[in-house]
Amino acid sequence: MPRAKLLVFAASCATIAGAMTFSMHIVHGQSQNWQPAPPLPPYDPYPPGILPSNIASEELRIQREVTGIENEAIGEWKALPPITPVGNPPIFQGSGYQAVEVLGKLLNYDLNMSPLKDTACASCHMPYVGFSGPIPSVNLTMIAYPGSYHYRANKRTAPRYTYSPNFPVLEYNAEQGLFFGGNFWDGRATGYLLQSPDSEQAQFPPVDTGEMMFADTACVAYRLESSAYKSLFEEVWGDTLSINFPSNAQQICDTPGGATKLGTSATPIDLSPQDRATANSVYNHWGQSISKFERSKNISAFSSKFDAYLAGNYTLSANEMAGYKLFDGIGNCNSCHLDGRSTLCVDNNNYGCTSASSGLTDTGTAAEVDPVFTCFGFADEGLPLNPRISYFYENKPDVLGFTPNPYGFAYRDLGLGNFLRSGFGSAANPNSSWITYAPSVDGQNQVATARNAALAPAQCPTTEAPGPYFQKEFFHNGYIKSLKQLVHFYNTRDLYPFPVTSGHCPAGKTEKVDCWPVPEVPGNVDMTTGNLGLTDEQENQIVAFLQTLSDGYTTPYPDSNTYTGQCMTGGTASTQGNSYLIPTPPLPACASAICGVAPVPNPPIQ
Repeated sequence: MPRAKLLVFAASCATIAGAMTFSMHIVHGQSQNWQPAPPLPPYDPYPPGILPSNIASEELRIQREVTGIENEAIGEWKALPPITPVGNPPIFQGSGYQAVEVLGKLLNYDLNMSPLKDTACASCHMPYVGFSGPIPSVNLTMIAYPGSYHYRANKRTAPRYTYSPNFPVLEYNAEQGLFFGGNFWDGRATGYLLQSPDSEQAQFPPVDTGEMMFADTACVAYRLESSAYKSLFEEVWGDTLSINFPSNAQQICDTPGGATKLGTSATPIDLSPQDRATANSVYNHWGQSISKFERSKNISAFSSKFDAYLAGNYTLSANEMAGYKLFDGIGNCNSCHLDGRSTLCVDNNNYGCTSASSGLTDTGTAAEVDPVFTCFGFADEGLPLNPRISYFYENKPDVLGFTPNPYGFAYRDLGLGNFLRSGFGSAANPNSSWITYAPSVDGQNQVATARNAALAPAQCPTTEAPGPYFQKEFFHNGYIKSLKQLVHFYNTRDLYPFPVTSGHCPAGKTEKVDCWPVPEVPGNVDMTTGNLGLTDEQENQIVAFLQTLSDGYTTPYPDSNTYTGQCMTGGTASTQGNSYLIPTPPLPACASAICGVAPVPNPPIQ
């Protein structure tokens, strides 16, 4: 597709409109004394081509779509039956599920839950793409999504949060020598406190300096006090939102986190111990409400063709069935993306199943009627460093004095290993006994569910070129741009390795086709895939099977019709996005603040 059709606005227009986005949105339920924060000049330390030139118009599109769904949720709240506790312990008889789900939906789509009142949880996770990243041009260019202060962004893709409530609390299985559970690519939402990784995951973005950017968790309670649905929150949780906030609370909550004037305190709002405890309770209930919404049929629907197939209500096509057998067979997909049935062969050669096993048939019966298509574990798939990630360029301070990534290209994404060290850009590890395992899991990221990987808007019904298609990004660093590429990577990573970084494949070779650059973190690469021996047709059949995992077949997927953007057309799925490849610059050594933290990576990472 010609670049001009995707990148609509010139860069100058993006700068002007970018500043405008901080006030051009609809605000519900604000107090009469509220005044919008003054616009901030866009944070743009990026070389040309990293920010898509239509980013401003796309951000406004997302705000309109989010506001539309928020208004829908307000209507659903108003239609609820009376919420009346019955019995001891008190239970909302008949309406408890609906009340918590609607509350979670309201919280999820509230743009006011950010300093500049322009970013909701849903801004990076919209229903028409399985609650993953909703802006095609971002998925092609900067990879991570800009937060409340445009265009400060983080380092990874926006993961789908369909089925995320199914992930268990993060634990280490000593017998297997493996970690399982948690939420986020690096597992940092462990679930240790609420015993729900999904609830704790919802607590990170509001105070993440690259996402919603509040400086204090109490800002959620502060904004809830003036929200249109305050009474629903109080009814559901019994929290009385009458905290005695100091006079500077509004200024603090209107200032994006990381600002020099806020200092380094994680709790710059000065509250009494009692009020702080109330604010903390509100924050826990924020996470639990959103998790209930994510567990509901609104998000984790189990309404795909495959679910109908398990129930005997759908017959897989010839290609879909062939792909399913390959998924469970020589593709070795089912060893991590568990489908609740049997894997058809055994790994005998350290590269998954042998081609001789391809004729095996599934004699197993369904062990689960609601398989989540993940093992809840972690893996380093050997992906190359992606030089398009905006985070690598954020080594300059913004107007608030905050530098998101002072290490620039000396940053390396160690995934789970970085979290176990309580490392830069992750979170504190709540279990000191895990630290020793960090070198064995460097580079590992969470095994995402395969469900809804192919979900796309109705008007762009596929993720695959030539389309019309919706451009997604896959894996934690967005390097892969189509499901065809994803399967081909698993199939040929070790067949076409080259000692180069991305953007430097030799003449006559095509990156992502017959040239795979070196892994960003090479020490723990999963060798059960990489040379599977699949034909081109078999790769396409696995893609066809993955497309049966998209929700919305048995019943319409809620709010999946809200996409108001444009589809893309042209090209081929095998080289999708390759016109946006850029050369990786000469890489400095990994920063000591990342790769020099004990226990250090083994072998050392360059």
